[in-house]
Amino acid sequence: MQEARELFKKLKIRTLLDLALIVPVSYKDTTLSADLEIGKINTLEAKVEEAKYIGGKLHVHFKLLRTGRKLSSVFFHATPYHHKTFSIGSCHIIQGRLEIYKGYLQMSQPKSIKEAGKIIPVYKTVLKEDEMRSLAARYLNEKNLCDEGLESLEAAILMRMHFPKNKEEKLHNERLLAQDLMGLKFIEAYNHLKKLRGKRMDFPALHALQGEIDTFIQNLPFSLTSEQYSVIEQIQKDMARKDKAAKRMVVGDVGSGKTMVMLAGAMIAYPYQSILMAPTSLLALQLYEEACKYLPKKIAVALVMQGKEEGEYQKADLIIGTHALLYKEDLPQVALVMVDEQHRFGSKQRQRLEQLASREEKKPHYLQFSATPIPRTQAMMESELIDMSLIATTPFEKEIETHVIKKQDIGNLLGHIKEEIAKRHQVLIVYPLVQQSSEVPYQSLEEARGFWEERFSHVYVTHGKDKEKEEILLRFREEGNILLATTVVEVGISLPRLTLVVVVGAERLGLATLHQLRGRVGRNGLKSWCYLYSNAEKNVRLERFAQTANGFEIAKLDLEFRSSGDILDGTIQSGQKFRWLDLASDEESIQLAKNRLAKDKVKS
Repeated sequence: MQEARELFKKLKIRTLLDLALIVPVSYKDTTLSADLEIGKINTLEAKVEEAKYIGGKLHVHFKLLRTGRKLSSVFFHATPYHHKTFSIGSCHIIQGRLEIYKGYLQMSQPKSIKEAGKIIPVYKTVLKEDEMRSLAARYLNEKNLCDEGLESLEAAILMRMHFPKNKEEKLHNERLLAQDLMGLKFIEAYNHLKKLRGKRMDFPALHALQGEIDTFIQNLPFSLTSEQYSVIEQIQKDMARKDKAAKRMVVGDVGSGKTMVMLAGAMIAYPYQSILMAPTSLLALQLYEEACKYLPKKIAVALVMQGKEEGEYQKADLIIGTHALLYKEDLPQVALVMVDEQHRFGSKQRQRLEQLASREEKKPHYLQFSATPIPRTQAMMESELIDMSLIATTPFEKEIETHVIKKQDIGNLLGHIKEEIAKRHQVLIVYPLVQQSSEVPYQSLEEARGFWEERFSHVYVTHGKDKEKEEILLRFREEGNILLATTVVEVGISLPRLTLVVVVGAERLGLATLHQLRGRVGRNGLKSWCYLYSNAEKNVRLERFAQTANGFEIAKLDLEFRSSGDILDGTIQSGQKFRWLDLASDEESIQLAKNRLAKDKVKS
C-alpha cells in the first residue's frame, strides 16, 4: 500500500479517477495475425531453420508454422543474446514489419514476444512501464470506478481503454467514437469538479445580515439592471445565513455596475460594519467618492490609504481602503469583507484581511469582485469552490467601433483625434514599452512622446513604474487631451470624457487586456472608437476581437486561441490540463457533471 502511495505521489494524482484518466498512448498488440499483411506489423509463429553470420550480420531463416512458408530476417547489430535466442530448431512468436522481396517474405530484426496473444497498454508517464501497468491492474475495475461516482457505461469506456480485450477494441480506442469522446469529456469534468468541491471549506458567519436596501435602491438617480438586481438578491440570500459565511465572487464586464452591488452589500450588512479593499489609491478614492455620493447620509464612510485618511475608520459603517488596511492594528471586527479586483492582491493579503475580521471559527461574509470576464464554462467549474455571479450587461448600451489599423491609416487617425479633442473629448494611446527595445518592432513611450507633444497640447505621459502615475491620471482627467501610457490604465480610474483609444502593437496583448483597455472609452454612453495598431499582415485573433463587444464572449474567444488546456483552479492558476474537455465549447459536459455531483450530494 505504501509503495502504491509513493507511485501516486510521483504521478501527482490524488484520486482513482485521476489514475483512470491516464489512458494508454498506444498498445503493443501481440495477438497472432490471422493473415499475412505485407507492409504492416505481423505477429507470427515461426521455427528457426538456419542461423549464420555473414559480414558481421546474423541471418536467420524461419519456417512459418501456420502456412509452412519461408521467411528470412537480418539482425544488423547482432549480439550473443540474438545468437542464443534464435538457435536452430527454436520456436518463437516473432513480431515485425513484413515485406516481400523478389517473391520471398522478409522481416527485418523481428522481436521474440514472450507475452503472446495479448494487447498490452503503453503509458507515457514518469513511472516505469511495468509500474504503471501494475497500478492500473490493481486499482482499475468497474466496481471501483462506479464507487467513484461513474455509471456502468462510463466505467466501461475507461476499462476498455486500459484493458482492450481484442483488436477490435484496440482499434475502437484509437479511433474514438463521438459517444465515447462525450463520455471522456464528462468524466474529466466530473473528476475536476469533484476535487474542487472537496477543497471548499465553509465556516459559520459572525452575524446573519439582513439590512434594508429597498430605500437605497429607490433613491438612486438611475435604475439598476435586472442582472444587478439578481446578484444583489443572491448576496442577500447568502448573507442572511449564520450557519455559513458567504463566499461569493462577482464577475462583471467593464462598466457593468459592480460598484452599486458593493454599496448594496454594505447596506445589507448595516448596522454591522463592512470593509471594502481596492488594489490602488485611485480605485479606493473613486469607490469612496461613489459611496459618499450614493449611500444614505446615515451610513458613515471612511477612507484608509497610505498618507491619507478620511473619517474615523474604527466607528465607520463602511471602511474603504487599500492594502494600508492590513497594517491597522485597531481595525474593527467587521461582518462583511469585500475585495475589489481581488486577483491583484496576493492570497496572503486576502487571507490577512479575512483573519483580521474573524473570531475563532466564525468568519465574516466575503465578497470578491473582478472586472475581468471569464468564460461561462470556467465560472461553472469554479462555482464548486466559491459561489459565482456573472454580470454581462451594462446599465447603458455602449457604442464603440473597433478597427484594426496599419501604418497607412495614421493620417486618418490623426484627423480623427483632432476631431475628438475639438469636442472636448479625450484620447488614450497605449504603447507596449516605456523605453526602446530591439526585440519589439514598435516605438516605445519615450520615443513616441515627442511626436504627440509637437502636434497637440495637454499631452500627459505615465506608466506602471511611474511613482506619480495616480496624480498624473487625476490631472489628465481634469485637463488633458491625450494620455500616453502603458497598460497601467487597463483597470482603474473612470475617465468619462475618453472616447478614443489606440493600442500600439495590439497583437502582443491578450484579448482580456484589450477588452479592458477598450472598456476605458464610452463610459457615459458617448460614441467611441478603439483602434488596434499592428504591423502584422493579417491577424485573425484581432479581427475576431474587433467584431465582439461582450466580455464573456471575448473570454471564450481567448480560450479558443489559447487552446483551453489551462484553467483556473479555484481562482489560482494551476496548470490543469484536460485531454478531451474543451473549456471553450463543452458547456454541456460540465453541466451534466454538475448535475451528477448535485445528485451525489442528495444521496449522501
